[in-house]
Amino acid sequence: MKVSVNWLRDYLPIELPAAQLSEKISRTAVEVEGLYQPKGNMKKIVIAKVLSVVPHPDSDHMVITQLDAGEDEPIQVVTGAPNVAEGQMVVLAKHGSVIGDNKKIRKGKLRGEQSNGMLAALQEIGFDDKIAPKDFEDGIWVFNDVDAANLTPGEDALKVLGLDDDVLETGITPNRADLFSMNGTAWEVAAILSEEPTLPTFELNEVDEKTSDVISATAPAELASKYGVRVVKNVTVKDSPLWLQRRLWTMGIRPISNIVDITNYMLLMYGQPMHAFDLNALPAAEVHVRRAADKEQIKTLDGVEREASAEDIVIASGDEALMFAGVMGGESTEVTEQTTDIVLEGAIFDPKSIRHTARDQNLHSEASMRFERGVNVEDTFTALDHAAALVAELAGGQVTTGRVVAQDFAYDAPVVSVSVDHVNHVLGTTITSAEIATVFDRLFFDYEVNDNVFSVTVPARRWDITIAADLIEEIARLYGYDNLPTTLPTGDTTPGKLTAQQRLVRASRHALEGLGLNQAISYVLTTPEKANRFALHDGQPVQLDYPMSQDRQQTRSSLLTSLLDDVAYNKARKQTDVALYEQGRVFVSDGDLTKRPQEIEHLAGVITGNVTERTWAEKAQAADFFTMKGIVEQLLTNYGFVDDVAFVANTTREDMHPGRTADIYVGNTLIGFVGQIHPLTAKEYRINETFGFELDLSAIIALDKVEGRYETISRYPAVSRDLAILVSRNVPAAQIELAIKQAGGKNLHDIVIFDVYTGENVPSDMKSIAVGLTFVNAEQTMLDDETNQKVDHIAGALAEQFGAEIR
Repeated sequence: MKVSVNWLRDYLPIELPAAQLSEKISRTAVEVEGLYQPKGNMKKIVIAKVLSVVPHPDSDHMVITQLDAGEDEPIQVVTGAPNVAEGQMVVLAKHGSVIGDNKKIRKGKLRGEQSNGMLAALQEIGFDDKIAPKDFEDGIWVFNDVDAANLTPGEDALKVLGLDDDVLETGITPNRADLFSMNGTAWEVAAILSEEPTLPTFELNEVDEKTSDVISATAPAELASKYGVRVVKNVTVKDSPLWLQRRLWTMGIRPISNIVDITNYMLLMYGQPMHAFDLNALPAAEVHVRRAADKEQIKTLDGVEREASAEDIVIASGDEALMFAGVMGGESTEVTEQTTDIVLEGAIFDPKSIRHTARDQNLHSEASMRFERGVNVEDTFTALDHAAALVAELAGGQVTTGRVVAQDFAYDAPVVSVSVDHVNHVLGTTITSAEIATVFDRLFFDYEVNDNVFSVTVPARRWDITIAADLIEEIARLYGYDNLPTTLPTGDTTPGKLTAQQRLVRASRHALEGLGLNQAISYVLTTPEKANRFALHDGQPVQLDYPMSQDRQQTRSSLLTSLLDDVAYNKARKQTDVALYEQGRVFVSDGDLTKRPQEIEHLAGVITGNVTERTWAEKAQAADFFTMKGIVEQLLTNYGFVDDVAFVANTTREDMHPGRTADIYVGNTLIGFVGQIHPLTAKEYRINETFGFELDLSAIIALDKVEGRYETISRYPAVSRDLAILVSRNVPAAQIELAIKQAGGKNLHDIVIFDVYTGENVPSDMKSIAVGLTFVNAEQTMLDDETNQKVDHIAGALAEQFGAEIR
């Protein structure tokens, strides 16, 4: 929130420089994220009175003005402003001045006529379009007659416009929503400086007509714990006086009209959002709070036709919904220049419903932000009365007698107790009872002390304080964090080390990075369309009740969906050679919302494009299924499973190519899959041919593994044999390799499939596979007879299992 130091000085006698005040607030209350003066480096910008306006002799849109800027002689300025006129008080950037964006103004000639400065619009002296009261195209800034009467030519315009104010930008934490108001900030700064704030006062004069004779109001307590309205008649809607506009734009709010500005002024002062209706535009002489009908239409003040849901709270009149309660008003009852009678609304709405509406409609307003976090229940009707008094003062209105109150929540101040001993035990201090009493006095909290136990009555303005720990926090920060003693923690020291799971995860990352993949980190939330893709586990994703965006609604069931998003992101930026992996958790639910979903560690990777670069000696090598499978095989070899690893073809996995996908088993345990992303899925993601894998790390961690240990290299020579077999084309090579490994015995050292042939001299339903076998005996040289026996045993096993023929 922005905090005007000049406004804060209306509450407190602050003599500290703004920088020191900022430091005290940061050390005691909340972080001050920024401190600045809106004027920046601007200078030599003054108030001037337009003495005369004559047409430029050589231009059909420029005029020549003579200006009184408090100097001995008038200043001549040539301008193209469409709204300049004789007698106006305006803003003049003189020769040698610096305006917004450090632009320097110099005298010169415009079409032959001397110009000694520039008449300025607010946007030209640093105002953002979002807060400037008038559009830049409307021309220069002109002070209204009432404000102009109090101005003197030559006066510093930056000071008149409040640009010399010091503005603090505070980063307010969720528990300190009381600081979303100037009143709340004043109480806080008063406690920091040991001062007593002077809160604003007002005088409300009412006419004889009763408000209840003009309008009625109803509100269920579960939707609005407080709800009341006031009526002000015969108002004149016009621009607000300068003092009010100045306070709004300093705090980052654009002035609109006196009525709207007053409601925003109350929001800033009390932290109480308010709304004004055009009384004569109401469909009936009543307003009521209700739930919206499903798909009920409301056109909001931003001109957008919106569709409400049954969870939204609306303000209605008759059968028509007028606005989203506590979020944004409706266009049908908007206050305009033609408005003569208004209804002012003050309320406290259900925070959960306001939060839902703000997110569902993507309408995060100043009002919704405060209703979501809480407002001072004792200020609601005070702010309503204050607003009515200001409308009478600034818009010439007549306030009818009394409020119409539909709900009035009575605040029952809680009493929270804390002992001196408990405070010192928690803080590690020796603070006395008198020092604690001083803290509560500075906070203006009522309290009683019995046997060193403080019973504190918490005022409504500090609804964040509910338990003893909250009081201890108040004592600590006002006593001074710097004054708290520092001690080192005590206890037995233990050597730290990684768990087996952490070691395996870290080793997996190192292995994949060594194989050329880069780590990616993705969101665990995704769209409903992607949430259940590539799932390894039965179950369903978890739906968030209040998703942050349409792209982050459900938890992921796979890491591959996120990696494919990364591939698409890279391809859109002309990066077509991508190799990524991700290690993280997926979430699976059985549909029972009373149970937490399973969180399962996964590891996944993708490759697309080329895996080697083109050189003079060879062409670039494109990634294929065997590239991806080789990476996975190396990774699984590193794990050292006791049971054999098998790749089993799978034609039924959705989003994977049916002819280039294999499930991965260790023994009888499914641990993942590897293959090519289905071409239709790749087309949907707008990516090229891509290969990927996904492994269940939780299952891998649970499997038995052989502890890696050194084996002495055999001193005896290895013996090699080649074996050519004829088998059915439907038999995967991996199964043949597994069968050879099981039949070869302990001396079988290596298996290499070095040729696969189909074609002439081989039946059409068969294939010829050539396998290289290497045998090693660490204890003695293997004889030919022994080697031949093992080869014959392998051949027999292949014939028995697959009907293989030895060629």
